[in-house]
Amino acid sequence: MDPVSVALLGALAGGMGGEAGRQAWAGLTALMGRPFQRGDADGPAASSGEAELVALQEAPADQARAQALSAALAVRAALDAGFRGGLEGWHAQAPLVRTGDGTVSNSISGGTFHGPQFQGRDYSGLSFTTMSPPPPAAPPPGEPDAGMGLPPAQG
Repeated sequence: MDPVSVALLGALAGGMGGEAGRQAWAGLTALMGRPFQRGDADGPAASSGEAELVALQEAPADQARAQALSAALAVRAALDAGFRGGLEGWHAQAPLVRTGDGTVSNSISGGTFHGPQFQGRDYSGLSFTTMSPPPPAAPPPGEPDAGMGLPPAQG
């Protein structure tokens, strides 16, 4: 299994990703709370990862704490097959949270736009109301209607 991204762990601990991010963090916390079932009871002592999880939650911007949690997850997954399966499932379900990875390219060109234009990435929970665009203005009396291409009526 690939290690869990330090950026993802820090972002989730810091509350990024909205409700999906909070649910992912709660899922990881529940997974970490399971008893540590080491395959080899006489093997080297290893952290369950719970202390690293709590430490990162206290300081989500601390890259060293995120790295420590990522390492603890990898070690525990190597020693505990049940945990490894749970972690793989969690990792596959974890949301793609804005972690500084990836690029955004937005472009608006041509045409006439009425109302707000949004550019960015990963919007959620937005709601807004816009009014319909105004109808085209009628030409003043005595001038040709530009939309019809006809000369003004002679009376």
